[in-house]
Amino acid sequence: MDIHHFAFVFGLMGNIISFLVLLAPAPTFYQIYKKKSTEGFHSLPYVVSLLSCMIWIYYAFLKKNTGLLLITINSFGCVLESIYISIFLFYASKKLRISTIKLVLLLNVFGYGSMLLSTLYLAEGSKRINIVGWVSLVFNISVFAAPLSSMRRVIKTKSVEFMPFNLSMCLTLNAVMWFFYGLSLKDYYIALPNTIGFLFGIVQMVLYLMYKNPQPLVMEDPVKVQNHQSDHIIEVAKLSSDNKNDAVTQDHVESKNKQNNPGDNDNV
Repeated sequence: MDIHHFAFVFGLMGNIISFLVLLAPAPTFYQIYKKKSTEGFHSLPYVVSLLSCMIWIYYAFLKKNTGLLLITINSFGCVLESIYISIFLFYASKKLRISTIKLVLLLNVFGYGSMLLSTLYLAEGSKRINIVGWVSLVFNISVFAAPLSSMRRVIKTKSVEFMPFNLSMCLTLNAVMWFFYGLSLKDYYIALPNTIGFLFGIVQMVLYLMYKNPQPLVMEDPVKVQNHQSDHIIEVAKLSSDNKNDAVTQDHVESKNKQNNPGDNDNV
């Protein structure tokens, strides 16, 4: 089996796993559809993913004979990300809808259009492929770096609620398959970002194993705390009451003395 057969096998496996990864947000958007609200979700990850798919398709067309498997999965990605963004726009608030439209226009229309036109008219041959390859590499790294916020939340909250293990494992396997695909073709614009994706995936799985069964914090019984506080309040109340009684008793004694010794007041 020659090197191109290995590349085809890894590329095919990469397509299958990438297909599952692209479907991962589907339950989220089903919830958005049911609740008729975006519930604080942001559109940026889907807009960036759409742009990444668009750039990879352009890069694959430039590579010609070795880019077919890139075209298939990224074409599917473009369709699916467009559906996600459309659902988001439909149920988002007016403010979020406007900001998402601006983001799409900035990145996917003007940004991609500028890159496309500049490389078509200002570069050619291998230089054009290198420019688009570097752009693809940078955006692929940005997509892989997206879960950093989830990892930070896991460390802060010590909870893996927002970082499912299955998704982390799929992302790691996906990075492995595309790494070997790029390595088989000696295409380092594909292999390098997937190395970083593999490392991020390993870190996510390690964090999951660390925090999947968090030890509950041992806290003092709130009832006891409340009772202690009540005891302090009672003691303070007793002290206050005792002070008042002492003051009343002292005033009463002084009044009696004045009545018994009227002459003392005249002498003053």
